[in-house]
Amino acid sequence: MADIILHSDLNCFYASVEMNENPALKGKAVAVCGSTEDRHGIVLTASYPAKRMGVKTGSANWQARQACPGLICVPPRYELYIKYSKIVRRIYAEYTDAIEPFGMDENWLSLPYGGGDVEGVGQQIAEEIRQRVREETGLTVSIGVSFSKVFAKLGSDLKKPDAVTVISKENFREKIWPLPVSELLYVGPATTRKLMKMNIPTIGALANCAPELLQRWLGVNGLMLWRFANGDDHAPVMPRDFVAPIKSVGHGTTCVCDLDSEYAVWRVLYELAQDVQHRLRKHELCARGVQITVKDNDLDYRQYQTPLPFPTQSPLDLAAAGFDLFRQRYTWHKPVRALTIRGINLVPIHQPLQLDLFHDAERRERRRALDNCVDDLRSRFGYGMICAASLMGHNDLAQDKCELVVMPGMMYR
Repeated sequence: MADIILHSDLNCFYASVEMNENPALKGKAVAVCGSTEDRHGIVLTASYPAKRMGVKTGSANWQARQACPGLICVPPRYELYIKYSKIVRRIYAEYTDAIEPFGMDENWLSLPYGGGDVEGVGQQIAEEIRQRVREETGLTVSIGVSFSKVFAKLGSDLKKPDAVTVISKENFREKIWPLPVSELLYVGPATTRKLMKMNIPTIGALANCAPELLQRWLGVNGLMLWRFANGDDHAPVMPRDFVAPIKSVGHGTTCVCDLDSEYAVWRVLYELAQDVQHRLRKHELCARGVQITVKDNDLDYRQYQTPLPFPTQSPLDLAAAGFDLFRQRYTWHKPVRALTIRGINLVPIHQPLQLDLFHDAERRERRRALDNCVDDLRSRFGYGMICAASLMGHNDLAQDKCELVVMPGMMYR
């Protein structure tokens, strides 16, 4: 018997937490911004009054203030958001063990009981969860109920805030197919432009397109999107204790302001590489390659990768290779909004290493010992206890550092 799938989305999460902590902000136009003073800082999330005035997530501070002159900007407090996220997940855990995070504020839940009755049992459980979240945390949540993960996520977007939407096998054509194709999971700006050129503006148009044409135009992703649009999605919700095999280790961020210089890009890559080193060390792995993902301020992204001459955990080695890739490949057609650096082609740390005549093994070992010492100090006393001199005064990333939280298929601070 099919499971019932829920997708929960905490409404305006960061802003809602701030209003919950400071009741004087409730009902006002509030935005959580990566940099509250810098006019080029980015809006991370906004309250509904702010959104009604035209404030958009991802817009620059000056654009947000232009749309809403009375906007109240507050800095992010990630430790606090993680605290609330964990409280909400504890509520979910009373209903199922299958809880798959999709960011700090979104989760899929799979209910193995109810016989797939999304309009009966599914809606009843979703309403109960919605009410409990509001009463026990002060936050509101929108929940989609469906027979698939993709449609459940779409359902959670249809009614906001504080609502439940049911997408069944009987009504998905009516509720889902008229939506813009860009609303479908994994359809980003670049894919949307391709589909629009093919005269496929809606999810319904995608569903009714010949799958062989989509495969020709978009490759295997075309077939996947066609199946999603037709409700043919059988991906399971991962259990809470699921640990995927580690094929790569990476970390990324949306910067508090758009980056417009190579020096700013280097500092972000170097700081992100510190987190990558921490996780590689934790899992006793080294990387034989580096991959970077660069997202510009139009939200288009590009991905580049290169092999490394020897396996490494060193944040300096990883960042240097990633920065070389960036300088060689990125054309600066747009400022940079977000960066990710990833260690790939992983090997065990104790795997024998073939050295060459030009390899300074002693220097490499000294650097490894230094990196490990820094990592130990941060683990014991906090991330901000020590940092590289080149990163002092670095304000392209949020300053509220905290331990990484790793979840099934998801990692966030």
